[in-house]
Amino acid sequence: MKIVIDAYGGDNAPYEIIKGAALALNKAEGFELVLVGKRDAIEKSLTEFQCDTDRLSIVDASDVITNDDVPTEALRQKTDSSLVRSFDYLNGDEEAKAFVSAGSTGAVLTGAVLLLKRIKGIMRPGLAPLLPVMDGDGQVLLIDCGANSDPKALNLAQFAKMGAAFMKAVYNVKNPRVGLLSNGTEDKKGNELNKEAFPLLKDSALNFIGNIEGRDILSGVCDVVVADGFSGNVALKACEGTALGMFKLIKDGIMAGGLRAKLGYLLLKPVFKAVKKKMDYNDNGGAVLLGLKKIVIKSHGSSKAKSICASILQAKQMVESNVIEKIEGIIA
Repeated sequence: MKIVIDAYGGDNAPYEIIKGAALALNKAEGFELVLVGKRDAIEKSLTEFQCDTDRLSIVDASDVITNDDVPTEALRQKTDSSLVRSFDYLNGDEEAKAFVSAGSTGAVLTGAVLLLKRIKGIMRPGLAPLLPVMDGDGQVLLIDCGANSDPKALNLAQFAKMGAAFMKAVYNVKNPRVGLLSNGTEDKKGNELNKEAFPLLKDSALNFIGNIEGRDILSGVCDVVVADGFSGNVALKACEGTALGMFKLIKDGIMAGGLRAKLGYLLLKPVFKAVKKKMDYNDNGGAVLLGLKKIVIKSHGSSKAKSICASILQAKQMVESNVIEKIEGIIA
């Protein structure tokens, strides 16, 4: 199994990307890495890290697609960029099973849809991050969170099927509970898209629990949350912002609370560390783009080595779980 890495994608590329690749090689066996980017710089950075270089190869790419580029134009014009060369490698090598990038979200998603093959029957892939569940150690998959701002009801039904297959294959959830993100739990709630998608989900073979509200996403009431890309992205950013805001309020309260507050913090420090770890995306890898014939993982743009390592190991787990084959089965 080969996992292709966009070494020049992300705010901290290439150093943190290469460091993350070295960490992944040291943590697990059973895969090879292909780093795509400027060969000389990659080789120079690799000398700083101890890893099994026999399991690592480099594909030279002289150009970089940035967040300032228009995705469709950049993919067409920057054919020697690390992103386009990565997709070329994925298409040309049967052993290349997965791809990880922290680069421009628009370019990664557009390139994956235009340049990679879709699973037969899938009309649109869906971007799906895993989020922590507040009650227990489980996780919930949110699909879609940005790949399709204006989908059709049938797309939402396919997102639900792919999400359920993913949770079964990767996390051994026997009968994943599927919820439809809406503005109320009543069956008739939602916009026209939701009202059209609701009966499709209800009449499917999925374990559909009905509409859920935004406040229920992390509550543990379901294993898969289905949304259009616009609503899903807003919900995801709201969850991230709320978590960051709460941590800042707690920190500010401790600093302003005097000696008693600081002593209380020391006593509760293990609790705060556990909560921070649970909410930290660096430990959870990236969002997977479901619906393609290859595994594509979009890491956070500000990802550092720890997060890149987690994304690589996440990709390995997905390939070993035969996620694509299981999605093909449920769609067929």
